[in-house]
Amino acid sequence: MVMTSPDMLDHIAKAVRDDRKPPVHKWNPDCLGKLDMTIARDGSWHYMGSPIARRRMVKLFASILRRDADGRYYLVTPVERFEITVEDAPFVAVEMFVDGEGVEQRIAFRTQVDDYVVADADHPIRIATDPDSGEPAPYIMVRDGLEALIARAVFYDLVDLATGADGDDDRLGVWSAGRFFELGRAEA
Repeated sequence: MVMTSPDMLDHIAKAVRDDRKPPVHKWNPDCLGKLDMTIARDGSWHYMGSPIARRRMVKLFASILRRDADGRYYLVTPVERFEITVEDAPFVAVEMFVDGEGVEQRIAFRTQVDDYVVADADHPIRIATDPDSGEPAPYIMVRDGLEALIARAVFYDLVDLATGADGDDDRLGVWSAGRFFELGRAEA
């Protein structure tokens, strides 16, 4: 975990606002089929079974990724749309930044493709249960229905920040941008 100054979190918030992604939500081309492209649970991208090693290529693909109402993931341009496979979430939160304490605290995350997001009302943290292991599977909303799985080491840092909710020591969670995000129950 990296403790940051207010200036650093303000810089991250500005980067989020200034990060202009293509307007994929406005593009509605026909689906031309399914690509043999997969985003693995660890956040790595693969084409025809081989990892895509060029980081800039992965970031480009990530910028045109969209999740439609049908729950499927697509790479979208103004003239074509192709379905791809996402094993879990398309992004992985690999780094966390924290500023402040209590209700005033702000928590920001960086994904494996260098998207930054501050946990707030529009970017909630949610905890699901991994169907295979039964362990917590934490996520944060990045943008437009696209979530990031919070990496295990980052989740441990997040849990270290956990406090009780409004005097309720059974509900443990974290504050960010004035919102309380429940991470679990004390007995769990």
